[in-house]
Amino acid sequence: MAAAPAAAPTRAAVSSSSSGVTFCSGTSRPSLRAAAASASAPGWRRRGPAVSVAASSAQSAPGALAVDSNKNQVDTLLDTVKWDSKGLAVAIAQNVDTGAILMQGFVNREALAKTISTRKATFFSRSRSSLWTKGETSMNFINVHDIFLDCDRDSIIYLGKPDGPTCHTGAETCYYTSVYDALQGSKPSEDMQVTTTLYSLEDTISRRQEETVTEGKPSWTKKLLLDAQLLCSKIREEAGELIQTLLENEDRSRAASEMADLLYHAMVLLRVKGVKMEEVLEILRKRFSQSGIEEKASRNKS
Repeated sequence: MAAAPAAAPTRAAVSSSSSGVTFCSGTSRPSLRAAAASASAPGWRRRGPAVSVAASSAQSAPGALAVDSNKNQVDTLLDTVKWDSKGLAVAIAQNVDTGAILMQGFVNREALAKTISTRKATFFSRSRSSLWTKGETSMNFINVHDIFLDCDRDSIIYLGKPDGPTCHTGAETCYYTSVYDALQGSKPSEDMQVTTTLYSLEDTISRRQEETVTEGKPSWTKKLLLDAQLLCSKIREEAGELIQTLLENEDRSRAASEMADLLYHAMVLLRVKGVKMEEVLEILRKRFSQSGIEEKASRNKS
């Protein structure tokens, strides 16, 4: 497999330095470490019990009660929050599918209680001294799927799905200014985002599709984008090599390497089809509380 050169992502990570992402077949195996090193990865991985306010699954419909409890139980939970001298705590909204940090605000008891009951991200405006629900004017609500308190109980995460752009500028997130880019004299771009490794890779593939080949050879990604038969053959090849790691009991690093190959080529196919990774992750999230047998049966009926 030839190399897939990577430039600085359009939705930039915190660091503006760029690294190549190479995918090879043969003795030299591929790695996504370069992409991981250049991409910030907000979000979390469940390793043990988390302090979660919402007891229902991530598939629960926004608007429903977030917890199966009465007002006294909610009040008891709110009592555990370490409100500051003004009765406030920091609240951060994070995209449940992409992991992107959307915005940061402040909440008081009433704002957090309203968010728990309505599943719409609600904050406290210090300038107006009143509650405000994100989207009440723009209709770009943040639909909350879960709420997390940190270990000190003095900051909060609203994990949710935005209906549209979060920032008042029209950007998807309020965080689009890279400090390192600014230090190098680059102007902020509303198209930039703090992205995870997958989204940095998705951006690179997207830019390869848009590039015009004038001199020299096209990048490997560009070749795949232009040749459906080549792309399909590589996906079949990489899927077979991943299967081989199990059948031949190869070490875990080889399995990870082959999965990186398969994922990269599959993402190129998604780009050709116009499918975003966010759409795939959303489908996976919605299947969390559904058995594989039930999900397959529902597909057969439709």
